[in-house]
Amino acid sequence: MKEYFAHKTAVIDEGCEIGKGTKIWHFSHIMPKSKIGENCNIGQNVVISPEVVLGKNVKVQNNVSIYSGVICEDDVFLGPSMVFTNVINPRSAIIRRGEYSKTLVKKGASIGANATIVCGNNIGEYAFIGAGAVVTKQVLPYALVVGNPSKQIGWISEYGHRLEFDKNNIAICSESSEKYQLKENRVEKIT
Repeated sequence: MKEYFAHKTAVIDEGCEIGKGTKIWHFSHIMPKSKIGENCNIGQNVVISPEVVLGKNVKVQNNVSIYSGVICEDDVFLGPSMVFTNVINPRSAIIRRGEYSKTLVKKGASIGANATIVCGNNIGEYAFIGAGAVVTKQVLPYALVVGNPSKQIGWISEYGHRLEFDKNNIAICSESSEKYQLKENRVEKIT
């Protein structure tokens, strides 16, 4: 007996792994050798290609294609119609299946609606990619990036609030009251 929910229009290929409590909605396709963790939500019209890995509690909104080479750690949010690529120089007449670039989206990161992640550019823990951004380089943990090409405009907390650092380079999240420190252009949560 399966321990996940799949809408009757979803296509689930043999040879994929789907964690307990995961929900897969209308017209989505889960391909062989993909791994989906527990308690994920896969929206409508989503394609998860072979060898994609999603951690626990990943939220994939409608109309997202996750191509081979992409790994999303736990608690990642993929906004509606956002895009991953997996080949840096695609051509219709040239087969590049053995040349897929890897993209790692670290724990807790959020990628906004209609954003594009050019392959080979990793997204750091709890980073926040604004809607419509085009990511063409690595994104630091806790970074807030927007635009095309994307640029970092600030830092963000694990709860998704902009961090304002004081003269001692300490910031407090307005929702959680957790403290963060900015040191040598890196942000860390103070425990």
